[in-house]
Amino acid sequence: MTGTVGPPFTEQFLATAEEVARARPEVDLETAREVFLEVATMLHNGLALDDLDEHDAEAVVACLCVDLCAADPGAAVRARARATSEEPGDLHDPEAAAAAYLTAAGILQI
Repeated sequence: MTGTVGPPFTEQFLATAEEVARARPEVDLETAREVFLEVATMLHNGLALDDLDEHDAEAVVACLCVDLCAADPGAAVRARARATSEEPGDLHDPEAAAAAYLTAAGILQI
């Protein structure tokens, strides 16, 4: 799939799928790639990242890649939204980023 046009951040999500498959031998690489491609598509179609500038969107995607690999991805994403509101770090619009996490959780039904 490298080099194909797809939703924004597809490459980051596919890289996460490959990392997960390498770290967890029980995970099939192609299945992981399909799942994370679907994540990228659903977030794009659901406009989850549209209210963010490029910097914040990249930060949110990076954190989603981590949180979606957690034992309880829904809890991890919701905790990330709370933490973002409390300690925004270098985000330009922490409220929009926190909202994007919650929107992503809703879209992904986690």
